[in-house]
Amino acid sequence: MVSNQASEGQQRRLVLDEKAIEAAKQNISDGAVTPAYGPWREDVLRLLNDALATELVCVLRYKRHHFTAKGIASPKIADEFMVHAQAEAGHADRLAERIVQLGGEPDFAPDGLSSRSHAAYDESAELTAMLRSNLTAERVAIETYRQMISLIGDKDVTTRRVLEEILADEEEHAEELNDWLDT
Repeated sequence: MVSNQASEGQQRRLVLDEKAIEAAKQNISDGAVTPAYGPWREDVLRLLNDALATELVCVLRYKRHHFTAKGIASPKIADEFMVHAQAEAGHADRLAERIVQLGGEPDFAPDGLSSRSHAAYDESAELTAMLRSNLTAERVAIETYRQMISLIGDKDVTTRRVLEEILADEEEHAEELNDWLDT
């Protein structure tokens, strides 16, 4: 932890927390997880596993829509659904990797995916309904990631950066889907 130290009339100085550095030398089997992660690590792991479930449900929804899309505009939109499915799978991989880095276990159990996911699975058969469902899911993901980023703040900078990068992708997906709905 970095502290500002100053006495009257002196300029503040940035000083590293030597006790935290010494603590980081202990329990090296914990890998990247130092004591500075504090009491939030378990909460961060829970949030990440819920986000992982959301991404996996999104992969399944997009793939279903890719394979079942019908209509005059469906080939191009179906292709876009597959691109989004692949991006969501990449997000899931990044989340799982971060969970492991934090000493956790990524939860890929199929039985709990839909109950832990923030976004819903959808079996729409009509193209516009598919677009709306996917746009809704992207908006839910955007809001979820914004809240997670706010909650994590500076408690885990690396996780925050991962979430910020995923958030940027989700915003791009939402704009693309919105453009499809407008055409």
